[in-house]
Amino acid sequence: MSTLTFRPATADDVPACVTIRGLTRENAFSVEELRALGITEDNWAAGVRAGDLRGFVACADGRVTGYCFGDRETGEIVVLALLPESENQGAGKALLRLMVQHLASLGHERLFLACASDPAVRSHGFYRHLGWTPTGERDDAGDDILELSIR
Repeated sequence: MSTLTFRPATADDVPACVTIRGLTRENAFSVEELRALGITEDNWAAGVRAGDLRGFVACADGRVTGYCFGDRETGEIVVLALLPESENQGAGKALLRLMVQHLASLGHERLFLACASDPAVRSHGFYRHLGWTPTGERDDAGDDILELSIR
């Protein structure tokens, strides 16, 4: 097993992040599916360069194996994704913790994210176990909106 390291994401990490998004065990999105949602490597990288979309990556053997990005303005955890080989090593928790700490440092007192409403999907229990609570709202895709109070 490789040692995982964590660092702030750069615009140069975006192509690897897009690839990983298509390889996740659950809730994978291909390049084409991301494009249909208005997400491209170019606009993702532009958001990172502008500082609007801050992220952290997990690396093993010099390559990105997972990431978490959040929206500076809204306090939304936009995405957390890992390659299957990086699961169950604490990478997801570490990436989420780094993102929560960053957003808290910007003054956010409440963070939110969209999460599968199906208890059979791993993310459903993952976030709730870490203290995220349902708001009772759902997004356009039918996912639960969860929140975390950080003050």
